Amino acid sequence: MTGASGFVGQALLRELAAAGHEINAAVRNQQAALNVANQARSVITGEISEETDWGEAVQGCESVIHLAARVHVMKEKAEDPLEAFRRVNVRGTGQLAQAALKAGVKRFIYLSSIKVNGEQTQVVPFAHDDTPAPGDAYAQSKSEAEVLLREFEGKGLETVIVRSPLVYGPGVKGNFLALMKWVAQGIPLPLACIENSRSLVYVGNLVDALMVCVTHEQAAGETFLISDQHDFSTPDLICELARTIGRRPRLFCVSPFVLQFIARLAGRSDEAQRLLSSLVVDTSRLTDILQWRPPYTAQTGLRATAEWFLSSRRNPAS
Repeated sequence: MTGASGFVGQALLRELAAAGHEINAAVRNQQAALNVANQARSVITGEISEETDWGEAVQGCESVIHLAARVHVMKEKAEDPLEAFRRVNVRGTGQLAQAALKAGVKRFIYLSSIKVNGEQTQVVPFAHDDTPAPGDAYAQSKSEAEVLLREFEGKGLETVIVRSPLVYGPGVKGNFLALMKWVAQGIPLPLACIENSRSLVYVGNLVDALMVCVTHEQAAGETFLISDQHDFSTPDLICELARTIGRRPRLFCVSPFVLQFIARLAGRSDEAQRLLSSLVVDTSRLTDILQWRPPYTAQTGLRATAEWFLSSRRNPAS
C-alpha cells in the first residue's frame, strides 16, 4: 500500500488492519514510517519516480493499493508542471506496476480522480466509460497512468481503477476545510443563488469500496466512479455544514456571473468553479458489478467531519 500516512491512507490502513490483513506500507521517509508503525510493516522507498525501488515493498503481497500521488497544488512551483506530474503519477506508477508484476502480485488497485472525466457536468453525470477530458496537468497525468496500467492486464496483473470526486472526513484539508472554517467563523458567503449539484465521497465510504475492490472477483479490469450517492448544491452543503457545526448559515445572493468575473480578476477561477459549477458522477457500475452500497450516509459523514473539526479547534495540538 502506498500513501498509507495520508488522509485516505490512514483511514484505509486502520480498516485493513482491523480486518486482519498484513500490510506492507511503502512510505517516503522515517517520519511516515513511524506514523504507520502500529498497523503495518513499513518500507521506506523515498520519492516516487521511474527510479523508485519497490522490490521490498511488493514482496510477498497479493494486492497493491496505490494511493500516493503528486496532487494538484494552488501555487505550482515546478517549471514544467506536466513533467513533474508525469514523473510521479505516470512513470512512478508504471515502475510500481512492473515491480508488482515481477513479484507475482495478483491485483493492482489504483486511486484515480474524477478529474480524468473533466471539470464539470452539464446535464448528464460523468460515467465510467466517458472519453477522458482532463482539464489540467494533474488530471492529464492520472489519465495517462490509467492507460499505462491497462497495458499490464495482458501481462497477468489485474487492475482496478477507482475515480473519486472530492473526499471529505476527519482530517480533511484543502478547500473543504477552508469552507468549514468560513462557516464556523460566521463569514457571510455570496452563494445563496448558486443552483448546482456536486458529488462528494466520505472517506469511510471510499475506504469500504477500496476494500471490496481488493477481494471481489468481478472488480478486475473495471473502472469505477464513486460517491456518497447523495449530491449537494453549494448552498445546501453550506447549510448542512452549519447545522452540524452548530452555526447559523450566513448566505446572501450574488449572481454567479458576477462571482465568476470577480474570481477571474482575482486569479481564483479554479476555486470558484468548484463552488459554482456542477460535477455529478454515475456510480451504477460500482453498484451493479460489485453490489456496493455506501455504508455511511452523507449526513453521517458530514457529522463525523464536523465532530473532528470542532474537536481540533478545542485541542489544536491533537
